[in-house]
Amino acid sequence: MAETIQLVVPGNHLMLGLLGQHDEMLRSIESSFPTTQIVVRGNQISLSGGDTEKVASLFEELILLLERGERINQDNLVRAIDMIRANERPSEIVTLELLRSSRGRSVRPKTAGQRSYAEAISKNTITFGIGPAGTGKSYLAVALALQALQAKTVNRIILTRPAVEAGERLGFLPGDMMAKVDPYLRPLYDALYDMLDPEVTQRLMERSTIEVAPLAFMRGRTLNQSFIILDEAQNTTPEQMKMFLTRIGFGSKAVITGDTTQVDLAGRRSGLVGLERMLKGIDGISFINLTSRDVVRHPIVSQIVDAYERADLEKKHRDEQRAGR
Repeated sequence: MAETIQLVVPGNHLMLGLLGQHDEMLRSIESSFPTTQIVVRGNQISLSGGDTEKVASLFEELILLLERGERINQDNLVRAIDMIRANERPSEIVTLELLRSSRGRSVRPKTAGQRSYAEAISKNTITFGIGPAGTGKSYLAVALALQALQAKTVNRIILTRPAVEAGERLGFLPGDMMAKVDPYLRPLYDALYDMLDPEVTQRLMERSTIEVAPLAFMRGRTLNQSFIILDEAQNTTPEQMKMFLTRIGFGSKAVITGDTTQVDLAGRRSGLVGLERMLKGIDGISFINLTSRDVVRHPIVSQIVDAYERADLEKKHRDEQRAGR
């Protein structure tokens, strides 16, 4: 006989948030677990059929989130279902507040991988966040940098990227050197402006409390009491990566982000590829590998990432077969 689980939602006021307008959340849960029968009567939910334990865990986690003031929408419901399937607890992952933005919005990890990444940054001197686009590598790093600045554990934030040519040569772009590299640094500005008022950001930059500069500007410097973020690190050469890592001074923390599948170095070797193997075992250095499960953009982005990964694996397999002939 199929197992039946009865759940009682503590308070009718939680039911609307749990089921959604016109039961849209309930319909999404039913379509995600088609072998489970879900019957709602008042504030009681009856579950039977397959996956009853997982669906029960999902409802329990969603109730916990609602009780803590979280709002359930289609995006975070999809992520919660993904976590439950992986035996993870959404209530332990998405309630860690990293920063409250100037607009009052809370910045939090949205996946288990993002939480591991945030915890690694807090615990280590140097953290590498490696993964596809949309996994929040740069955004979360900027949030934690601002958190450290607010807590006065660092005196300044330094955001840097390699200025790699992508179809346009820097020399032909208008303006001085900073104007030429500004398009490369724009994603870092965007993260700052999303968390701070533009006037506050401008004031901090004028005081050099926040510095945004191309990687070439790091040469010859020793960076003490700083939170340093190197973005798009897959586009550094091995020499540039070594130069950057040896800039880190006392009281500083560094986060290096990159996607090893998107190298734009035109035949040159990436300074990020193979680095984990070289630096493995050094205390204070952590490598966090994010995956398509950690993509927090439109769900189609995760599917695109998976499609590219499958294509890369198939190509590798074909190449190995040819080499073995």
